[in-house]
Amino acid sequence: MTDYWLMLRRYSAGFLFIASACTSATSITGITGPTPPSALTARQTAFLDTLERRTFNWFWERSDPNNGLTPDRWPSKSFSSIAAVGFALTAYPVGVERGYVARADAAQRTLNTLRFMYNAPQGSQATNVTGYKGFFYHFLDMQTGFRFEQVELSTIDTSLLMGGVLFCQSYFTGSDATESAIRAYADSLYLRIDWAWAVNTPPVVSMGWHPENGFINSDWKGYDEGMIVYVLALGSPTHSIDPASWIEWTKTYQWAAFYGQTHVNFAPLFGHQYSHVWIDFRGIQDAYMRGKGIDYFENSRRATISQRLYAIDNPGQWTDYGANIWGLTAGDGPFDTTFVVNGRSRLFWTYTARGAAAGEIRDDGTISPTAAGGSVPFAPEIAIPALITMREKYGDNLFSTYGFVDDFNPTLVSQTPKYGRLAPGIGWFDTDYLGIDQGAIVAMIANYRSDLIWKTMRKNPYIVAGLKKAGFTGGWLGN
Repeated sequence: MTDYWLMLRRYSAGFLFIASACTSATSITGITGPTPPSALTARQTAFLDTLERRTFNWFWERSDPNNGLTPDRWPSKSFSSIAAVGFALTAYPVGVERGYVARADAAQRTLNTLRFMYNAPQGSQATNVTGYKGFFYHFLDMQTGFRFEQVELSTIDTSLLMGGVLFCQSYFTGSDATESAIRAYADSLYLRIDWAWAVNTPPVVSMGWHPENGFINSDWKGYDEGMIVYVLALGSPTHSIDPASWIEWTKTYQWAAFYGQTHVNFAPLFGHQYSHVWIDFRGIQDAYMRGKGIDYFENSRRATISQRLYAIDNPGQWTDYGANIWGLTAGDGPFDTTFVVNGRSRLFWTYTARGAAAGEIRDDGTISPTAAGGSVPFAPEIAIPALITMREKYGDNLFSTYGFVDDFNPTLVSQTPKYGRLAPGIGWFDTDYLGIDQGAIVAMIANYRSDLIWKTMRKNPYIVAGLKKAGFTGGWLGN
């Protein structure tokens, strides 16, 4: 592919990280603990109202109402991302609960999406299909729904899609024909996925498959966003995988301290967020976390705090980094090149998985608002002020029709970018919104404010079964 926007995105194993010896333990001055929604100021509440509504509108207005396909990005012309479809399905009930759309309208949009995904052709051929073995290709043509170019059949993106599918199954419980059909299609979509087939090197799940040359030479081994892959694969009543897969998954965890926060490290924050969109990890533990004395929710909180402390320390001396301007995750960037900025040679990237963790630093001064937005439930006392500060400091350059554009870089103030646009003297700003990043924002704000997705998914039998097979006990699981 010659165009940057058409690059395949490998969210974890496909990225190389730059090693860092940073081990300083900066104090957490000013952090007193999570702020409950009831304790937010009027200003903070109003801001969340605006952010949630604008971000929801991106899904409602940019997804195709007939086939349900959601673009990977907008306004740049793009293919559909099946993960973004999963986030769109998750956003629709949020819109119902917040009064943005009527329940009947959201239900119809949901049914259109599920029906299209279920009826779309599946097969082993390379073209004119949407998926195979119940899995879906990472990117689909926005009109036909067929595989886009030669992208992989993606186990993680299918899982993120299924997160939205199962959430809608558990949310739309009405007895009318539309909501009954939603539940039936959701069941059929999930139950036909052949998770056991995707175990190419037992007992772990492969990251993906190509009809041209078979399975990708990478498997899901922790820690990253792949937790949801295993929960869904273990919970399947039709094509389940060996529970030993979860133990194998946890064997490669990196338990280490980063800026005084000891946790299972993974550099980009999306890895600490995506599975948590649909699974309430508060108070439940697998064998690994029982041994550490925390849960995965606390782990994500520590990862979030450590990124803020990294920004405060700012070892790379990037412009504007600080207590309320921080957040590294996968996202867009200005170009792939090296420039001298303020007398210092700087390496910049386009789309990549930026992050900061023990032994893993990939940072070019580009900040993603979704890094803080997707962490609102974990650390609202630092995430919400950061989002407000970023909006107020950079104004319409960063926050517009659908909330935050995907990324910005205040260090880059004069060079002409390949992508996005330059606000001279202020910085580089993306011109696109990305579906997966918009999705994390709207979903996690909803979880913070009302537990909407978490409390709904605690009732989903497949999620419960998957967690129990992985060895989770305690808390709301009740075992």
